Amino acid sequence: MTEDTITEALPPVRHWPALDLTGVDFDPVLTRLMREGPVTRIQLPNGEGWAWLVTRYDDVRMVTNDPRFSREAVMDRPVTRLAPHFIPARGAVGFLDPPDHTRLRRSVAAAFTARGVERVREKSRRMLDELVDEMLQDGPPADLTEAVLSPFPIAVICELMGVPAVDRQSMHTWTQLILSSSHGAEVSEKAKQEMGAYFTKLIGDRRGSTGEDVTSLLGAAVGQDEITLEEAVGLAVLLQIGGEAVTNNSGQLFYILMTRPDLAERLRADPEIRPQAIDELIRYIPHRSAVGLSRIAMEDVEIKGVRIRAGDAIYVSYMAANRDPDVFPDPETIDFSRSPNPHVAFGFGPHYCPGGMLARLESELMVDALLDRMPGLRLAVPPDQVPFRKGALIRGPEALPVTW
Repeated sequence: MTEDTITEALPPVRHWPALDLTGVDFDPVLTRLMREGPVTRIQLPNGEGWAWLVTRYDDVRMVTNDPRFSREAVMDRPVTRLAPHFIPARGAVGFLDPPDHTRLRRSVAAAFTARGVERVREKSRRMLDELVDEMLQDGPPADLTEAVLSPFPIAVICELMGVPAVDRQSMHTWTQLILSSSHGAEVSEKAKQEMGAYFTKLIGDRRGSTGEDVTSLLGAAVGQDEITLEEAVGLAVLLQIGGEAVTNNSGQLFYILMTRPDLAERLRADPEIRPQAIDELIRYIPHRSAVGLSRIAMEDVEIKGVRIRAGDAIYVSYMAANRDPDVFPDPETIDFSRSPNPHVAFGFGPHYCPGGMLARLESELMVDALLDRMPGLRLAVPPDQVPFRKGALIRGPEALPVTW
């Protein structure tokens, strides 16, 4: 594209409020933005100014994998953002660029490989069976979130992290306070500091460790001066928090299966399609509110005929990319036979979610256990009476009342 064809007329800035959506309804503001064009401008409830938003699949992958767009440059910038307390912490892996980002990720990579995830499969299955046993023993009705969808991912991520079982509840409480905007910035920041202090001690105690869990790997890396203790703690906090996203995502997944019993019956009848079906559900689920973290353009970049100037903030929408009709034909339809399915629900590029493989494992184990052991599982209330979390960065039901 020549210099003359790049538009200099800026699109209007659209205000994107923090909507508390229920069910699996797609964000109506994002729908309008996608219709306006591939590159638009947005203003979120907090921070200052406006930012670019890209929504098409190819553009999302380009921005997230292009060194001309920096996460680190967001530091000390009052960029428009969703949550009041979601303020960048210097040295946090989410706000690093390669090569520092690569160095940090390398220190825990072994825990998130296929082998590392398989290491916790059998123990995870046993923990899940115990939770389902208790649920069946107590009898219906039950809150599926409280009985399984919340305690199971907490137990699994704590197992992978090397956090003792006795400390799981503390981790859960801190995570909920960090991930919610409804308590205010001070409460969230305090929870983050307390979790950081916990991991400072745990990782410090494991310097020189030969264990395979994440805190042991971090302790070993700190002991060998590959990363600093501060960097290790920041990464541990991020991974621990990310592990609980499975609760909300699986809440939406089972909400779909129980409001679309035809889909649940297909999975019961044909267990072999479950991994592919779960991947399609992960593509379809609106897994967060609005957008995640921004980037800063380090030089002028052209996207779809629009000039993004050096210093401009830019967001990508993975949810919008997963509904791009040029990549996913009939994107509003849940198609268990969709192939290929190159969704970006776990991100793309250097900041791709390291826990993607673990999240798939947990989802598959839960679908197997709940569909096979509870053939009559269904909602105990009408779908519109299922309460969804308010003020949450990650969407999901607060409770999922079920019977069987």
